[in-house]
Amino acid sequence: MWAAPVDDTQRMGWLAGVTGVAALGAVAAGGVARNVARRRARGLVDPFADVDFTTMYDDLDTTVSADDGLELAVRTVTTGPAGADPDHVEPELTVVFVHGFSLRMASWHLQRYALAERWADRSIRMVFFDHRGHGRSDPAPAETCTIGQLADDIAAVIRAVAPTGPIVLVGHSMGGMAVMGLARRDPALFGPNGRVTGVALVATACRELTEEGLGEGLTNPLLDAFRLSVRHAPALVRAGRGVTRLAVEPVLIAASFGGDFYSPTAGRAVEKMIQNTPIETIVNFLHALEDHDESTALPVLAQVPSVVVCGNEDRLTPLPKSVRMYAELGEDTRLVVVEGAGHMVPMESPDQVTEAIADLVDRARAAAPQPRRRWWKRLVR
Repeated sequence: MWAAPVDDTQRMGWLAGVTGVAALGAVAAGGVARNVARRRARGLVDPFADVDFTTMYDDLDTTVSADDGLELAVRTVTTGPAGADPDHVEPELTVVFVHGFSLRMASWHLQRYALAERWADRSIRMVFFDHRGHGRSDPAPAETCTIGQLADDIAAVIRAVAPTGPIVLVGHSMGGMAVMGLARRDPALFGPNGRVTGVALVATACRELTEEGLGEGLTNPLLDAFRLSVRHAPALVRAGRGVTRLAVEPVLIAASFGGDFYSPTAGRAVEKMIQNTPIETIVNFLHALEDHDESTALPVLAQVPSVVVCGNEDRLTPLPKSVRMYAELGEDTRLVVVEGAGHMVPMESPDQVTEAIADLVDRARAAAPQPRRRWWKRLVR
């Protein structure tokens, strides 16, 4: 097999990447261990000790074929009267939840159950799905690990499980970027006559993720060496799966929560999600995030009600990025800053995120057409 010649600069870059990422993993792992020990010493109580973060997969399941034939795992929940009798009335609207990088739909667990209780007397459909290469969806070929492809996957899910009625999109982290990608690729969905009537952007960014966030936000220059390896020698990083996983996972886990957050249960849930995401998926999407720029989507999103949510201790998508997005959105937008929260704000401060979503749905619903009873039901009194 022919291989391109490798010069000394490339070799040094690769070696620096492997060495740097291994060192970074050790630093992050050490920090995690120290934080856990410190919090245990304070005698704190785990607020989610009794929560099983896997039960979402017991909901009504379906499989949606993406445009390229890849199968996506989807779960749906319909609240209120429509949940008891789906043929009785169309839901008021559909809320589609789009999870973040290296996670899965279970990251929305706390919102799924809180909103189902909150909307017990309303007919609202909630849709959750695993990104390609994540959770129970099919593995993702490297060339499909792009924000544009994730945007197309959202569109495929909408067509399959919510073909009619207004839609609210809720995206966390990379999921928010995918929502922005959908707005860029299909702006008519978000226009005056579009089906998307509201958007929530949670702990996300529209651009410059690696310049300020994964790099600067973690305040560790060793991460630059890892990003250099992903950019110039992704095959080498994949080949060293064990080293790469040991290095990357502690970084993502350590950056997930704010400094004072304590919940071993939530921490283990996030750790398990990251550990169960194939290293090829992590590396390939990290590579895609380097080129991520969906800033042209913001004027499209400005046409609908929105909310931007971020923790002030988020080191992966720092708060200034959320503030900039908020400043570029329309008049009917709100900014929710969660004090002390990190990147996993939906799990760390679930009540505030749930409230922000519920408020957005109310604002989006006010401008959406009212659902109508199906004609054959209207004949029955």
